[in-house]
Amino acid sequence: MADNKVLIVGTMAFDEVETPTGSSGKIIAGSATYIALATSFFDVESAIVSIVGRDFPQDYLKDLSKRNINLEGVEIDNSGDTFYWKGRYHKNLNRRDTLVTDLNTLANFNPIVPDNFKDAEVALLGNLHPRIQLSVLDQINPDKTTIILDTMNYWIEGTWDELVQVVAKTDVITINDEEALQMTNATNVLSAAKKISDMGPSYVIIKKGEHGALLYHKEQTFLAPAVVLDNVVDPTGAGDSFAGGLAGFLASQPKHDFETMKTAMVYGSSVASFCVTDFGTKSIVNTTISQITERVEGLKTLVRFEVN
Repeated sequence: MADNKVLIVGTMAFDEVETPTGSSGKIIAGSATYIALATSFFDVESAIVSIVGRDFPQDYLKDLSKRNINLEGVEIDNSGDTFYWKGRYHKNLNRRDTLVTDLNTLANFNPIVPDNFKDAEVALLGNLHPRIQLSVLDQINPDKTTIILDTMNYWIEGTWDELVQVVAKTDVITINDEEALQMTNATNVLSAAKKISDMGPSYVIIKKGEHGALLYHKEQTFLAPAVVLDNVVDPTGAGDSFAGGLAGFLASQPKHDFETMKTAMVYGSSVASFCVTDFGTKSIVNTTISQITERVEGLKTLVRFEVN
């Protein structure tokens, strides 16, 4: 098995974000970008499998490489532009409207996994069409790799049959509470977690935004707290950076059991809390592992108590 390697499949994109307090302008984003930056805090080597267009800045690719992020699997398609998304958040930042989605070169994406990452310790399938995720699964060794899936309502609604095939082949799924209920027709998140687990994943993580995340595994549950923040600027990359922190910590550990997963979730929460304090990747690229660890210690105090 390749030690301490994370394979990341997702988008590299330009985003434009509007919130009640400001707007980002055109910034670099995408699920693979956020995930890779989050994994880079840990003692792992990551590889991105994605596609960008002729307009994606070479300097940013160089910056990613400096963080021990392998870019062999990033295709540069000079015939078109990079995937672009524009969205507007509502007042409480828990809801958003998509204003523009331009697939551009992403429409022609054919993922190719680098040979030295086909047995990576962790593979994280970011938010993409399930058909692309299945193509990646066909290229890696599932017996040697912990496979994490991150999905969203768009694929639940539009590509259900293919999504079910992906879910059946994954070890861990991360999904938000609304999507979990939508996916299962359950009336509460614990029932939803059990139903999703029956579909294949051994570990089900249901994200509840500012209220933390629920972990379910074989009748065991754990609720990871979220960092309490009074200044959230842009929540766009929160879920991806959570998943990246989770994957990065897991890949750095010798075993992937329930206790390890609990700790990985807390590290994911810590990483995500830094991501949301500015637009795009501005904050996370200036964060250090010592800051993340300090915030993990703070999260411990949220759940530690004694009964006299």
